[in-house]
Amino acid sequence: MLGIYSYIPIVMVFLLAAVTALVMVNTSRLMGPRLNTKEKLMPYECGKDPVGSARERFSVKFYLVCLLFILFDIEAIFLVPWAVVFRKLATEVSKGFVFTEMMIFIATLFIGYIYVWKKGIFNWNK
Repeated sequence: MLGIYSYIPIVMVFLLAAVTALVMVNTSRLMGPRLNTKEKLMPYECGKDPVGSARERFSVKFYLVCLLFILFDIEAIFLVPWAVVFRKLATEVSKGFVFTEMMIFIATLFIGYIYVWKKGIFNWNK
């Protein structure tokens, strides 16, 4: 009986969020001043005047560190739900089994971290 009608509140929240965002953006665009000065049109670099072209190449190390951060960040997020439901899982399943699973997961992360360290990805002096 619930079917599609149970999704109506979720759709309403999304529509409300979209309408609110559109109203805010368009209100600021319509009511805000439009003064394009030289300083406003320049790229912003931490309060300093921009030096060189914005089309310079970045070292691959930036991308590797970014990917590693995302990888370890997402994997660390898996620890939070596990910690929250650990007691409930421990009563339903063996406490040692649940703990061993997470230790294997953390050991895999640690092995990956050591591998990346040995490859020299964190060494910026090369």
